[in-house]
Amino acid sequence: MKYWQLFIDTLAQLWQHRLRTLLTLLGMIFGVGAVIAMLNIGEGAEKEALKTIDSMGLYTVIANAKTFEQKELAEQRKYSNGLSLRDGELALSAMPFVTDFSADKKIDSYHIFSAFGETSSDAMGVSSNYFEIAQFQLQAGRFFTSEETESMAQVVMLGAGAAQTLFPEGNAIGQYVKVNHLWFEVVGVLAPPYIGKGEFQSLNLDKQQHTVFMPLTSALHRFAQEKLAPQLSSLKFSINPDFDPGQASEAIRHFLNYRHNDVDDYELVVPAALLAQQKQTQRIFNIVMSCVAGISLLVGGIGIMNIMLATVLERTKEIGLLRAVGATKKDIRIQFIAESFTISVLGGIIGVAFGIILSEMIALYSQWAVAWSISAIILSFSICALVGLTFGVYPAIKASKLDPIDALQSE
Repeated sequence: MKYWQLFIDTLAQLWQHRLRTLLTLLGMIFGVGAVIAMLNIGEGAEKEALKTIDSMGLYTVIANAKTFEQKELAEQRKYSNGLSLRDGELALSAMPFVTDFSADKKIDSYHIFSAFGETSSDAMGVSSNYFEIAQFQLQAGRFFTSEETESMAQVVMLGAGAAQTLFPEGNAIGQYVKVNHLWFEVVGVLAPPYIGKGEFQSLNLDKQQHTVFMPLTSALHRFAQEKLAPQLSSLKFSINPDFDPGQASEAIRHFLNYRHNDVDDYELVVPAALLAQQKQTQRIFNIVMSCVAGISLLVGGIGIMNIMLATVLERTKEIGLLRAVGATKKDIRIQFIAESFTISVLGGIIGVAFGIILSEMIALYSQWAVAWSISAIILSFSICALVGLTFGVYPAIKASKLDPIDALQSE
């Protein structure tokens, strides 16, 4: 009851100087709000990056063929044939941490259309296990069969975006699509994967939604290939989850360099390394923004101290009267610390609400991902309360040391 009465008296005292209290609160409100908004956005960005990397395959290493001018390509072919199925087969047999691999070949498509529409989508030949390693899910129909791959069947699967463009009314299964000079039967439509904003670390992840997929054998044998072009556009190696993807990528790099006579005709993409880089960037961002928000809280704390010192001067007679009627130095200290602590707690509560609203506004207008972090709310509120408590100690001590007689006689 004693502490509850102290809280009520403190609120009454603050209410008498509403404008001054509000101005004191602003520093704490903005500081707490900034911390919460920053950490929520950081948490959201990290979760979105993880989901995006998962859609690429966290435990994979991707080798993409580089593009060159014809003259440079002719010089390279003296020493390397570029990415090939043989690279994948030998890697699978030679490296125990490689559990599987898929291959794809991009087709030089100049015309893709159906009876209901046309598209500028890419066309790509893929191995039969491509969709499993890439973690694609079916929206309708089925995947290629091994018999269709072996027989170079004229069948295709459509990305969700390509299906929408070619068959705007739906029901693409069993329909036909013409790719360049050949007709292909649609046997499946892929569900759209999670791609976030469609781009991650300069990689365009939205393309596969607008791609027409066919068996790799059909792409290699039914379409003309560019002179001196590599057999494959890319290889995706599936890595044992117990093995570090970074070490696996280095081993694959050494292997491909040996196979290609050290010709730099490919580039490796390691999703796990991209995720680590994203986390490092986010960590630096969080540290910088935390420092900025911390400075705001510090300024708010200085504001509390300034107001409390002014309050001590303003209430000198009151302090003298309290001492005269029996209040101890400890009672005076507790009263002034309670006021500064109450201000910081109120600032923290309002700051939490402000941070939540600010997070939502940023997410709405900038399309950034936001994930709620309970730890961020607790941390920022605790720091705010601690700042108010700390910066209220000196004014409270100064008030308690006033001589009662001098205080009563002060003007």
